[in-house]
Amino acid sequence: MAKYSDIKVAFMRRITHDPKRGKVVTTARFVQELAKVNHFWSLQEANDWIAKHQSFFRDYTDGHGEEKRYFLVNMGYVR
Repeated sequence: MAKYSDIKVAFMRRITHDPKRGKVVTTARFVQELAKVNHFWSLQEANDWIAKHQSFFRDYTDGHGEEKRYFLVNMGYVR
């Protein structure tokens, strides 16, 4: 059964390190990790959750679409 607390854990598991941007996460990887814990979200739902609950992450995607990349701003942290 899906638990709300699994969402943040799934998000944290998909944060990777990029030499140019620092800590980054992509919507597709986040959705894949959510599926492992029985949360089946669309890319848009994942983007909405990141925008609402992770205010220290900024979108740096080139172009438009629902597949987005976010980076952690200076002095930010995962909420």
